[in-house]
Amino acid sequence: MAVKRFLKPITKPAPPPSSSPPLSPIPNPPLPPPPGRSLAPLPTLTISPNSHYQHLLGFVKTHLSPPFTPDSLLHFLKSKLHHHPNFTHFDLHIFNWASTIDSYRHNHSTFEWMARTLAITNRLVELRALLQFMVSNPCPCSDGIFSCPRTEPIFQFVINAYCKAGKLDDAVFAFDCMRRLIDGRPCVVIYNILIHGFVKCVRHDKALEFYDKMIKDRVKPDVFTFNILISSHCRNSQFGMALELFKEMRKKGCNPNVVTFNTLIKGLFSKRKIEEGIGMAYEMIGLGCQLSIATCEILVDGLCKGGQISQACELLIDFSRKGVLPKGYDYFVLVEVLCGQGNALGALELGYELWNKGNIPTIIACTVLIDGLRRLGNIEEAFRLLEKMLKEGMVVDTFTFNCVLQDLCNVARTAEANKLKVFALSRGLKPDGMTYRILVSGYTREGNSKDGELVVDEMLDRGFIPDLATYNKLINGFSNCRRSTFQQVNKIGR
Repeated sequence: MAVKRFLKPITKPAPPPSSSPPLSPIPNPPLPPPPGRSLAPLPTLTISPNSHYQHLLGFVKTHLSPPFTPDSLLHFLKSKLHHHPNFTHFDLHIFNWASTIDSYRHNHSTFEWMARTLAITNRLVELRALLQFMVSNPCPCSDGIFSCPRTEPIFQFVINAYCKAGKLDDAVFAFDCMRRLIDGRPCVVIYNILIHGFVKCVRHDKALEFYDKMIKDRVKPDVFTFNILISSHCRNSQFGMALELFKEMRKKGCNPNVVTFNTLIKGLFSKRKIEEGIGMAYEMIGLGCQLSIATCEILVDGLCKGGQISQACELLIDFSRKGVLPKGYDYFVLVEVLCGQGNALGALELGYELWNKGNIPTIIACTVLIDGLRRLGNIEEAFRLLEKMLKEGMVVDTFTFNCVLQDLCNVARTAEANKLKVFALSRGLKPDGMTYRILVSGYTREGNSKDGELVVDEMLDRGFIPDLATYNKLINGFSNCRRSTFQQVNKIGR
């Protein structure tokens, strides 16, 4: 949508039949001129004396009769024009037309709605013209000693929209317009929006310049200001400057938060300053700032990449014992690295240590740990871990469960495997046909036909035996097992 300056002049429509009075065209006054250089193609808006134009005039006359107030105009724009499929794009045109009526004057409510609408619909060129209009025609609230209290929030939204679109020159222009309308200094939030916009567009030097302007304007920076600039220093390989800014932050009485420390710790690890990074984490704890999941991930990933796996384990254990390890932290990466090195017992020790302190591992971490223990042939520990998972209410996947059952049956511990199955059923496990075939096979090898036949009957009840022939085959397997056992006993007796 183009501003009034770019609209074609409205010509007077041809008079309708004498049966109805002539309709007056909507005036089209221009707003202050937009910037000389257009950053994007300007859409055009032509209102010609045709039936569509007549419908617009009739629509306005029906729903908005002068004299009207800013509230009634706002109601018309929001509730009538905005929802009309053919006229919604004439919102700025109606807004400009209203400003030419002698008895009417826009206030902050209409300015705010128009500014937000233009920003949301990405009509940023028109938005710049609207800001110039606001400077020339301030809100009636500004007629007294103080400026309108809604001016700064309106410009904050506009500046944020320009920064998100990467139009930083327009954002600075909006900032300068705002300075002419408000009393005193802008709030720190608006400075932060602009500084972050420069950083996001990789204009680090401009971000620092605006920070200096902020200090000269005697606006006190907050923790978000410092976090933005510290992050920008680190991204531009200026870690020394980031540390200096951190010291300046402390001198100005601004307490760092978890984002500040995470940024610095990550920067220290990127410079291979491992001990300094760990020291920064402990300084963070000393200041009463809680570790986040991201903090632990930065520390563990950095130590693992440096080959310091045991130090990573010791660090997590120390955090856990101090009660500062964040709830929900997933130490799966460390478990995976340890198991990949064949140190599943070390991963198990770490898991139990953290688990006993309330830091429950994820199902994925436990599954990787069970697989690592099985590869070491440590069936007993894999069995214990699976049992602990079930007791904690974890829903174990059927494949992992069947693998542990198979290991138990392979060492003639089918009775324990069956008990584990019964317990798992009570904890919500849904066994499959393989679960029962593993148990039947185990009982067959052990010659335990009595318990084996009970398992076969349970298979039948659960629908895992498709037909009678399959059932008879399984039962006959136990009969053959009994005969084989009887023959072996006779041979021993002879």
